[in-house]
Amino acid sequence: MGDRRIRRHRLRSDESAGNGLLVGIMFWAMLATSVAVWIFDTAPGSLATPADQIVAAGRVTGMVGGFLLLAQVVFASRLAWLEEAVGGHELMRWHRGIGTSLLVMLVAHGALITYGYGLRAQLPLLGQARAFLAVPDLLNATVATGILVLIGLLAVRGIRKRIRYELWHTLHLGTYGVLILSYGHQFTMGANLTDGFGYWYWTALYAVAVSALLWGRVIDPVWFNLRHRLTVGEVVVESPAAFSLYLTGRELDRLPAKAGQYFRWRFLTADGWWQSHPFSLSAAPNGRWLRLTISAVGDHTRSLRDLTPGTRVLADGPNGVFTADRRIRNKALLIAVGSGISPVRALLEDVPADTVLVYRARTESDLALRREVEALAARRGIRVVYVLGQRDDRGPRELATPDGLERLVPDIGDRDVYLCGPRGFVGDTVDNLRRLGVPRRQIHLDPFEL
Repeated sequence: MGDRRIRRHRLRSDESAGNGLLVGIMFWAMLATSVAVWIFDTAPGSLATPADQIVAAGRVTGMVGGFLLLAQVVFASRLAWLEEAVGGHELMRWHRGIGTSLLVMLVAHGALITYGYGLRAQLPLLGQARAFLAVPDLLNATVATGILVLIGLLAVRGIRKRIRYELWHTLHLGTYGVLILSYGHQFTMGANLTDGFGYWYWTALYAVAVSALLWGRVIDPVWFNLRHRLTVGEVVVESPAAFSLYLTGRELDRLPAKAGQYFRWRFLTADGWWQSHPFSLSAAPNGRWLRLTISAVGDHTRSLRDLTPGTRVLADGPNGVFTADRRIRNKALLIAVGSGISPVRALLEDVPADTVLVYRARTESDLALRREVEALAARRGIRVVYVLGQRDDRGPRELATPDGLERLVPDIGDRDVYLCGPRGFVGDTVDNLRRLGVPRRQIHLDPFEL
């Protein structure tokens, strides 16, 4: 029975890899087509002067940047079937990877077009820029580029760490403003997009991006919340820094969620209704209630401890493929850091016997859900290893090395590894696992969303 399940999981893993490859091929084919619109609509003789060549380079970078912007929107649209097919973590990795290229292309587009047209008109750069800004659609495009530059600067890791999640999330919504502001000048000023194939092709690209956004961010969540009508049932303190929210609602037995997945939650209180935060389920869905276990580390999370029963809750999800059905080996290793225990605790109900759980925390009092973890481990034959202390203490320091990991779990290469913790820890641990020869398809990630 177990072998048949693993074979099914391997087939699903192969299918996900194939889906990712297919999406990648489609991405590059559509990007090539976007640029081909310019290539086939531009006569060689129109590139005779340096000014013409600079303007042409500006148009190409604009087309590449415009396509990358639409791809960003689709990858972050939260389409359930796309996340299921490719994996939410993989989509977000692509989303982040495209970000830098998008910013470079759009800034280069603006600079090259301005400089090239300035050469043609024999105007200084600032003079040509002022002339462009007098055109409403170009002014909107300039504002859009400025918004992207701001978001790009704030995304630098050193700066991002100092920004509250609520502010970052709000500023990130500016990407949709970029989509709206940049639309006009592409079709009114773009020489290759005013009619013919280019017009219809790019119109279709925008239609796909906007449809994905509306379905994933509006229609699907509205239907989900009308159906399930979630409310807070109870608040339970789990440790000095952590507490659990038990949520009740309608038709929870038909909820399409699995252990290890997360939702984005909006609690309808006077000061919290406008904030949406991602929290994982800390127990497998059971048809009666859902549970979130939250570490109180900021103003918003601290305020959730004071929620009263009956408070309405809006949810967007489920998201993520940090689930047991992605396993391709007969044994598993779960590694949780701090509040990363939430999805890992839920996974304990689905993983096989002979699983090893490594639970990293600063002190024993920080071990949220410890009794549940130990009861589940005893019942299901799971070995639990606690790694306590500050980063420079012996245990945490060894956990951060390949040799230390191998000493804790000598057969680590024969296991699927599930990691949940801060982004830096997850990245370093993946590197260590790869040094130990653990294949990428055996590594499953749920790093805290940034």
